[in-house]
Amino acid sequence: MEWNLSRQDTMRLLAFVCSFAWADHHIQQEERSFVEDLVDRLGLDDEDREQVAQWLKLPPRPEEIDPQLVPLEHRELFIAVAKKLVSADGYVAEGEADTLALFQELLA
Repeated sequence: MEWNLSRQDTMRLLAFVCSFAWADHHIQQEERSFVEDLVDRLGLDDEDREQVAQWLKLPPRPEEIDPQLVPLEHRELFIAVAKKLVSADGYVAEGEADTLALFQELLA
């Protein structure tokens, strides 16, 4: 999977990932670990790491997760990462499945 993302797109991806973690109103430890591993893989600076930590405490604001802002060339990546997040704990809650389906529909 290609990870050639700008800083803005990287943070947009992480905002979406965190919003999916919140879809069932509770972040499982496996989901938290998935996000933390992703942050490490993407090599975020301290400021961006702090922003992601905040999103793990409180979900991103709606204006931070507008699917229309996802660049066309990154939509498949965003969907693939979202799918991995929602299955990270071995269980896809109904809210997570619904949110993922809507996300895929909006990016189609």
